[in-house]
Amino acid sequence: MEVIANKRDVQGKGASRRLRRSGKTPGVVYGGNQPAMNIELDHNAVFYALKREAFHSSVLTLDIDGAKESVLLRDYVMHPFRMEVQHLDFQRVDKTHKLHVSVPLHFINADVAPGVKLSGGNVSHIMTELNIACLADSLPEFIEVDLAKLEAGHSIHVADIKMPAGVEVVLHKGENPPVATIVVPRGAATEESAA
Repeated sequence: MEVIANKRDVQGKGASRRLRRSGKTPGVVYGGNQPAMNIELDHNAVFYALKREAFHSSVLTLDIDGAKESVLLRDYVMHPFRMEVQHLDFQRVDKTHKLHVSVPLHFINADVAPGVKLSGGNVSHIMTELNIACLADSLPEFIEVDLAKLEAGHSIHVADIKMPAGVEVVLHKGENPPVATIVVPRGAATEESAA
């Protein structure tokens, strides 16, 4: 994804307010071996880009006055009650160093899982994203979690997820938290035992 930006010379609260009134959003690019740079972006383009999942978890190409850099979206600030993006933070990506990023989880085959199909259970998502470490070229947009063999009362853990090549999960030593579980509602369990 490409993001168009311009260098911003004026700084401060008043300058940022004027910028927002003119339909622009202030931002900053930092990291790497270069100093931080203040930028401005088109508000509408950024507002709609933030609605896309890939914008949050992919390496983006930031075009600043014609010069292109690889960056990651690190943070953004929304207005408390208006549909307005207040500020964006981008971090430069060094292709030789590993990134630590949160990547969304996509759950597949929940409808064919034995715990749902045979036992009438519901899938409970304990985690919706996972902290990973990888090089920029290996960064996945999302990680799939296959629930096809999950039975009622059982959980799928982080160690059970097949990671893409070059991607490792960032966890404490010996930690293996559950990602999703199938829970049978109380009413369904009582009906089954009565039958």
